[in-house]
Formats: sequence, C-alpha cells, structure tokens
Amino acid sequence: MPAGSSPKRERQYEHIKKSAQDRGESTERAEEIAARTVNKERARSGESRTASEASLRDPKSASQRGGERSHSGARGPTRDQLYEEARRRNIHGRSSMSKKQLANALGR
Repeated sequence: MPAGSSPKRERQYEHIKKSAQDRGESTERAEEIAARTVNKERARSGESRTASEASLRDPKSASQRGGERSHSGARGPTRDQLYEEARRRNIHGRSSMSKKQLANALGR
C-alpha cells in the first residue's frame, strides 16, 4: 500500500488479500490483486495523484463487478490458467495436455 493510505483502504487491502489467499492464490499474487484493486478504487474516488483513463471511465467499481471479467472473455481462461488450476488439483499428465484437454480434465 502507498504511504499515507487511509485506514479504510488498509482494511480493504487486507480483506482482498485474505480473500485471494483463501481462494488458493499465492501470497505474492494475493498482494498484487489487492494492491491493484485498492489502487483502482483510490483513483476512482480521487484519492490518488494520477489515474489511468480506464480506471476513471469504467462504469462499475471493482467491488461492484465482483469478478465479472476475471478469467473470461471470448475464449475463457488461458491455457496457463487452466494448467495452474490442474496443478493445484494434482491432475496427472497435465504438462502434455492442450488447452481443450485441460478444460475437459477440469470439468469445464
């Protein structure tokens, strides 16, 4: 978290980080997710000095979207994302599987 963040943003950061870790994300990845989410909220509410155009024009805040865009899109999750999930589930033979085979093995 940036120096001088409000107590509210500190609590938000810790809550998001814990939630990501509970979903199985590594500590490093959970910290990244939390920091990006909180920084975007700070930018939207005018608490940061700079803000990207995307942060300002997005119609919903990250908390309102509730993961609508996570791992989705025209083609769904990437092969690497599927592979990591297969690794967490200990699916054997995953290293030689295609994206489609990984999706089938994961029951998608």
